[in-house]
Amino acid sequence: MDQTIRFNRAVFEGRDLEYLREAIAGGHVSGGGPFTSAAERVLSDGHDASAALLTTSCTHALEMSALLLNLEPADEVIVPAYTFVSTASAFLLRGGRPVFSDVSEDTLNLDVDMLDRVRTARTRAVCTVNYAGIGADLERLSAYCRAEGLTLIEDNAHGLFGRQAGKPLGTFGSLSTLSFHETKNVTCGEGGALVVNDASLVERAEILRDKGTDRSRFFRGEVDRYTWVDVGSSWVLSDMLAGMLLGQLERFEEIQHRRHRIWARYNEGLADWATREGIRLPTIPDGVEHTAHLFHLRTRSGADRDRFIALLKERGVHAVFHYQPLHLSSVGRQLGGQPGQFPVTEDAGDTLVRLPLHGALTETDVETVIEAVTAFRSGS
Repeated sequence: MDQTIRFNRAVFEGRDLEYLREAIAGGHVSGGGPFTSAAERVLSDGHDASAALLTTSCTHALEMSALLLNLEPADEVIVPAYTFVSTASAFLLRGGRPVFSDVSEDTLNLDVDMLDRVRTARTRAVCTVNYAGIGADLERLSAYCRAEGLTLIEDNAHGLFGRQAGKPLGTFGSLSTLSFHETKNVTCGEGGALVVNDASLVERAEILRDKGTDRSRFFRGEVDRYTWVDVGSSWVLSDMLAGMLLGQLERFEEIQHRRHRIWARYNEGLADWATREGIRLPTIPDGVEHTAHLFHLRTRSGADRDRFIALLKERGVHAVFHYQPLHLSSVGRQLGGQPGQFPVTEDAGDTLVRLPLHGALTETDVETVIEAVTAFRSGS
């Protein structure tokens, strides 16, 4: 039996599975059922939003955001170069052009100071990413977008119910997106949500999600039949998955307590070693309540990272790198990306490592990870 401490493991307990069985037994397994409605209420209430619409993935929620912008072919959307591909591809797929920007050294979130350098007359929006459940300087970014007439979208895949400056992450822009993929704190295997903070966008968002029809209005009794009224696709989450998600949302405090305990132990147990070896641990700015989504560290070089991951593997710990710089991907280069363009992104792409962090880790597992990590010595 493999004794490796896994990087990630989704944990389903109690009502997660009970609600799944109820959805199957109740005969409403497609989208739009009672568990969908209940989960959407939890999300909209938690964000004080005009609406929260469950989707089949965070990627699809980002595509809905792009459609709601009514992008023209020359329109640009600023995105961080250090992010998952969906943050950029969603806008490219829906007619826009992603324009990359670097991230800040401390949190690896969008560098607000760089926006004036990449913004042009064609810029329509900024899509920031709340990396590791922390976020950029969102008050400042929101003010910048308002002053420049830009729509702000938050890719909040890492940041469910995190807070900054007293506000929930995902509430600083007109729209935000969530992920419930198996690697996330709260999961249904595959799923996402679009959080709509601008009430004027709710009706069209519902239409886009439901194949371009006004089916939602029909079910509310606002029209006597539903029909095709706009573009759209089939992005409604199954009520079975919504049931699993609702169970997880009801256990949110328990899930977060476990994750924060592990995160804090890593941070404490690695601090002296990191100082001695020149390793960079996560930075949590003042006024931020992070989500303990991931615990990352950055080695002194790419060669050190390769040695570090190999050492942990030998000791039975599965640690992984994260994003590769989008501007240096094959598509990114077609969009004008060049080596040396975004130094912080490129350094993170070479040196960042994520440690195991999930609800199935035992205290012994955590201490084993710390022991393995602190056995590493940086190169000269």
